[in-house]
Amino acid sequence: MLHLFSKFCYTFTHKSVTFFWKFLSHFDENLHRDFMIFIGPISSIYDFLTFFIMLGVFNASEVLFHTGWFVESLATQTLVLFVIRTAGNPLRSRPSRPLTITTLLIVLVGILLPFTPLAGYLGFTPLPGLYFLFLEAMTVTYLLLVEVVKRRLMRRLLA
Repeated sequence: MLHLFSKFCYTFTHKSVTFFWKFLSHFDENLHRDFMIFIGPISSIYDFLTFFIMLGVFNASEVLFHTGWFVESLATQTLVLFVIRTAGNPLRSRPSRPLTITTLLIVLVGILLPFTPLAGYLGFTPLPGLYFLFLEAMTVTYLLLVEVVKRRLMRRLLA
């Protein structure tokens, strides 16, 4: 639900500078296929890395594993909107204020949920401090890798 709400606010992004709108309005079957083939598996690779680290480094119980995977997945899959929303450098193309606020708020809520009274109802447990270094590294490297792949695909589209 949290992740879907951030995508709703995506509609407030400036359409004239947003790659997403061009991607939807200019249907190029090969480009869509390539995005699925090359960007889709990046998420799966990061899922497997998360599994490995949660089990191998954190020796996670089922509840800790569930919590860690939820937070990492929510952070990466929500923040990636900043990368894919533009054909250019996401640091040079400012997202709309509603998109920025909701995206960052959703990630913050996801990070804080395991520390709230709702945690038990959701099957979450508080995460250890070291987890947040892992979360930062995974999120930054995921976004960088998606950006590199996106730029290669964009070169082909814009050529």
